[in-house]
Amino acid sequence: MTDRFDSLDAVCALPAVHNEPVRSYAPGSPERAAIKARLDAMARERIELPLVIGGRDVRTGKLQPSVMPHRHGHVLADAHLAGRGEIEAAIAAALDARASWSAVPWQERAAVFLRAAELLSGPCRDTLNAATMLGQSKTVHQAEIDAAAELADFWRFNAEFLAQIYAQQPISAPGTWNRVDYRPLDGFVYAVTPFNFTSIAGNLPTAPALAGNTVLWKPASTAKYSAHFIMDILRQAGLPGGVINLVHGAAAEISDIALAHPLLAGVHFTGSTSVFNAIVRRVGEGRYRSYPRLVGETGGKNFILAHASADVPALTAAILRGGFEYQGQKCSAASRIYVPKSLWRELRDRLVAGVKSITMGDVADFRNFMGAVIDEASWRKLSDAQDEARRDPAYKIVCGGTADAKDGWFIAPTLAESTDPEARLMKEELFGPIVTLYVYDDAAFSDTIGLVDRSSDYGLTGAVFATDIGAVAAAQTGLRHAAGNFYINDKPTGAVVGQQPFGGGRASGTNDKAGSMWNLMRWISPRTIKETFVPPKDYRYPFMVEP
Repeated sequence: MTDRFDSLDAVCALPAVHNEPVRSYAPGSPERAAIKARLDAMARERIELPLVIGGRDVRTGKLQPSVMPHRHGHVLADAHLAGRGEIEAAIAAALDARASWSAVPWQERAAVFLRAAELLSGPCRDTLNAATMLGQSKTVHQAEIDAAAELADFWRFNAEFLAQIYAQQPISAPGTWNRVDYRPLDGFVYAVTPFNFTSIAGNLPTAPALAGNTVLWKPASTAKYSAHFIMDILRQAGLPGGVINLVHGAAAEISDIALAHPLLAGVHFTGSTSVFNAIVRRVGEGRYRSYPRLVGETGGKNFILAHASADVPALTAAILRGGFEYQGQKCSAASRIYVPKSLWRELRDRLVAGVKSITMGDVADFRNFMGAVIDEASWRKLSDAQDEARRDPAYKIVCGGTADAKDGWFIAPTLAESTDPEARLMKEELFGPIVTLYVYDDAAFSDTIGLVDRSSDYGLTGAVFATDIGAVAAAQTGLRHAAGNFYINDKPTGAVVGQQPFGGGRASGTNDKAGSMWNLMRWISPRTIKETFVPPKDYRYPFMVEP
């Protein structure tokens, strides 16, 4: 890594920050033709996915295939898996790069990620979108808002947030100069990223790196393909070797080695609540140079609460989009719905018609609204839940309820009505296209607010639908801790960087708000500096002098 940088005596303003425009991919548009061509080209290739350690590609020969969920017989790539030696080498590379990377002027660090954002929004857009579509079974719209727009937003807005943090400085008394040095953490950061958002996979290792940290990155085993192209963009953007070290392999082995290291400084995690709980326990038993920062976004059992004054067509669209876009595999997906009796018949008819109109299949066919769930384990879990809804008298399947694994891991959008608001499908996260509804008496709206609040361990996202402002106010107050992202007359998905900082509490995580300065602060360890220009030379104070 070079240690020579241009000297610039200036307080630099960053380029004006903006949300990346979302392309429509409408028929006849140039972007539609371009992405179709890229999908076809990438589907014809079978590539290797090396580890990236200290800036070098590392091939171990121990391979694991990466397949299309919607055509699980089609192998896109073969990933090289790390063993203990490669994992330890990746940590060593991160630690070796610490001093030089943290010494890089912050403007130069920011420039790497701003350059990456420009590459992503321009020449690399089709490739990362196509990788997300093929490897994670996202439709072109879901890939566009995630892999292109949101990731570019993370890289641009994080630079702006960092500048805002660095600008926060204390006052100084006469004769002194006080300032705060915003240091990176004292060690390496371990980033563990999920399959469901390419943008999260790109943000979790890069947010700490922007602040001067170095990182060990473990992507989800089912998102190795898109992770490869994220790393390629970062390298094209000039990210020095060793700053982010990418390893594939057994999650338990990588975590065992990373969490046992005395120089672990932080964990940036998105995944299941149970895995994050295990990480917290393990860190609590560890011996480290500094207390590691633990930042986790975990599960959700996200709700929509409808009041009798709700607009039924808007409520219907919110349930269909919030529950079934990307096969219900969003952390924020709507999966439990509370509906007043007075609206249920009309809402049911609209939902049934909507679900029957949903098309599902290969995401390269742009007529499809849904693709496949991510892998066989997810498919089995979800098809078992459908079977439970058929067997258990507490439920009635309103529509859907089928599953097909012949060519891809397909779970039909499923709507179930529950007579028990405490039933399992109303409480436990399923992470798939299964939405469960409970119908309550109109007069019990206040009691239902309490039911929504207490009947789930999670606190990620939620929404209220009502045109009665009193009902909105009651829900907003009564559900204050039930959701870290709360929506009024909108679906509980689709948070935008810079507009709705994302994260929840309770069993949904540490609520450090990705897409805001609050997340970046977790990767910084402030140091206060006081300089006295003319220090005193006598220890005695004036009060000690006799008159």
